[in-house]
Amino acid sequence: MIEDDLRAAFARREALTPPTGPVRAAIDRAVVRRRRRRLRLRLAGTALAVVAAALAGFTAVAPRPPETANLLATPTPATPTGALNVLLLGLDQTGAGRRADSVLLVHVPADRSRLYLVSLPRDLLVPIPGRGTDKLNASFAFGAGPSGKDLAAGYRATREVVAQLTGVRIDAGAVLTYAATRELTDAVGGVPVCLPTTVRSHHTHRTYPAGCQRLDGAAAVDVLRQRYGLPDAGLDRDRNAGRYAAGLLTRIREQGVLTNPVLLNRLVTKVGPGLLTDTGELSLPALVSAAGNAASAEPVAVNLPVIYTERQPYGERLDPALAPGFLDALRTDRLGEWTAAHPKQVTSLR
Repeated sequence: MIEDDLRAAFARREALTPPTGPVRAAIDRAVVRRRRRRLRLRLAGTALAVVAAALAGFTAVAPRPPETANLLATPTPATPTGALNVLLLGLDQTGAGRRADSVLLVHVPADRSRLYLVSLPRDLLVPIPGRGTDKLNASFAFGAGPSGKDLAAGYRATREVVAQLTGVRIDAGAVLTYAATRELTDAVGGVPVCLPTTVRSHHTHRTYPAGCQRLDGAAAVDVLRQRYGLPDAGLDRDRNAGRYAAGLLTRIREQGVLTNPVLLNRLVTKVGPGLLTDTGELSLPALVSAAGNAASAEPVAVNLPVIYTERQPYGERLDPALAPGFLDALRTDRLGEWTAAHPKQVTSLR
């Protein structure tokens, strides 16, 4: 009897049940939107990784926690209109105690006229929260922990120090390794680099003559590691990294990689895994678009003005004569004016 009553009750309510077609269609549309968003993020992540590699010659491996996807609405990506600053960290050593041997701040001006590649010396003495004064590259080691495996924490620690040092907001960034430089360089058919002086490798004993030459992957890695025997040691290594970055950027621009998702995906597939980045509050497509527009002109490479200190702790300190004006120009998006007024501080790329 109870079963008959239940059937009768369901029959009476069945007419009140809304049709399932519209609900199912809405769910299907949400699923499609989510899949498309994931595809856009993957392609944009690939693009940003190539841009990052083009700027510093490494593969990105440091993530920020992903945003929660919204199944019911497609968010409108933010379009950055002001200046942007992207922090790229190059790691050489592996395992415990690894440090950021290359620290590059890429400034994208609001007018998107060109990219400014600002090298921050790894031996620059800076205040590190909770650690006192130490070299800039040590901030990554302190953040990454004793094992050196927490790359995201190492990046965040360095980002905090660089933001405090420069007074600018870090909009995005990546942790980058030397390992993929060889693969990326070979994937684009070599990178043109113009060396002002002869570089003799402390590691392979190979000699790279002064002048313009195209480096394959192994040679690029070799040159990027050298500081011994160079007139300004580590500062000259930073300048050579800027020259390599400019050459790599030229190669991928010539091949149309920045504007062709198929070529982007093909190139990054050759480079390998680990293409994770920190995009902050920006959408990946917007960031890649901004960097791509600015990359249409030859970049300007410049070192943060520093002087070597002869007292302990040894290392570089900000140049009291030039650094304040440089940092003010960086903060107010006037690096074009500053570099034009101080041509000797600009790294020659040719």
